[in-house]
Amino acid sequence: MKTTKRFFWIVFLGLITSTCTTKTEQTKEAIIASVPPMGWNTWICFGTSVTEDELKANADFMAEHLKEAGYEYIINDAGWYAPGMVKLEDYEAQSPHQLIDEYGRLIPDTVKYPCVREGEGLKPLANYIQSKGLKFGIHIMRGIPIQAVEKNTPIKGTKYRARDIVMMDSKCEWYHGFYGIDMSKPGAQEYYNSIFELYESWDIDYIKADDLLNPVYAHDEIQAIADAIKLIKRPIVLSLSPGSAPLENVNHIKSVSQAWRISEDFWDNWESLKHQFELCRKWAPHIERGKYPDADMLPIGPIAQRAMRGETRMANFTVDEQYTIFTLWSMLRSPLMLGCNMVEMDDFTLKLVTNKEVIKINQYSKNNHQFYHQDNIVGWFASAEDESVDYVAVFNLNDDPITNFILDMKPVNATGYDKGTELWTGDMLSVSNQTLEIPKINPHGVVVYKLNRN
Repeated sequence: MKTTKRFFWIVFLGLITSTCTTKTEQTKEAIIASVPPMGWNTWICFGTSVTEDELKANADFMAEHLKEAGYEYIINDAGWYAPGMVKLEDYEAQSPHQLIDEYGRLIPDTVKYPCVREGEGLKPLANYIQSKGLKFGIHIMRGIPIQAVEKNTPIKGTKYRARDIVMMDSKCEWYHGFYGIDMSKPGAQEYYNSIFELYESWDIDYIKADDLLNPVYAHDEIQAIADAIKLIKRPIVLSLSPGSAPLENVNHIKSVSQAWRISEDFWDNWESLKHQFELCRKWAPHIERGKYPDADMLPIGPIAQRAMRGETRMANFTVDEQYTIFTLWSMLRSPLMLGCNMVEMDDFTLKLVTNKEVIKINQYSKNNHQFYHQDNIVGWFASAEDESVDYVAVFNLNDDPITNFILDMKPVNATGYDKGTELWTGDMLSVSNQTLEIPKINPHGVVVYKLNRN
């Protein structure tokens, strides 16, 4: 009888523990990325040369001018751990100078970030940004720093060292500061656990993890990063880079991350933008709450990438192409990460990226997909979450304007509308007999309509 009672209580307590664990994980998941992340990334404008003052200035601008529209993330991309890395040749060096702690983990450059105090890492900077009602993220690379391997640093909490877990023949193709990790080796998972324990102590909200999807899908290290995040209490958004992500791995990608890159680095030229349409079409069926295909940062407004692109310049996109970018990203529900130096943002760009109705598509829509593509005219459809309105975006990929275009809406069975409003101009639309009568779409431009039902 005692054995039976003991067995009963073991099973009962096990069920409670399992239930509590599941609820904890669900709560943690529900807190983060319930809508596509919106924010700003340092890479396009500042490369590896961004400083604490520039980060704070952009955070101040976001808090004052963009937070109300939904922007909240300040992401510090590559180089925060690399003293003197301000030029392309520094970034491409075979042995880039990087700072590590006694356990082989990256630590910030105190010249770029004078707020850093011993033992606190980037926490003072994170807390400054969070004091504005925003969130802070950083970029990391797959693997372990070359300096850790050279010094054979210990792995925190274990008897193992860097050389016990390293894969010397696994190195990033475009940045040479890291070796891959052999996840079959003892101490390998513990190393990843240790770096996320460190990031939690810095109050990090978002991790952009690089060299994981392409050219090789690093399944084991992706899983190791995800497993390390599960061990910490702080909710952290995980974004995987670079694209294009392999579609055959979509189930694994969605099981471990909140966002993943669907393209290579996206820059400000029309051919790259045209290429995004096919990638967006392919990945749209995999949008879920908390799981977002990422079409990359938005190179619009005043950009530069000082470490690699020279002085500040305006993006090469035309006005119509910028409407197209922001609309396509919104219809896909891609993360909206601005790439410009926000403190130099012109009035047009500010108005573009704070259009509340278009942002609403990005944040709160469903059934997002491409339903029309003919003669370089592309149509996308989405519905509001409560199905009170539908959204239709029509893109003109031609070099000439199109006029008096009749769009057949039968493929999406869209009926019962009494009016439509173009969200960039406020113009009204004629809706009848499952067709949209569109007066004009500029070259490389777009119209996006909010369709109200009777």
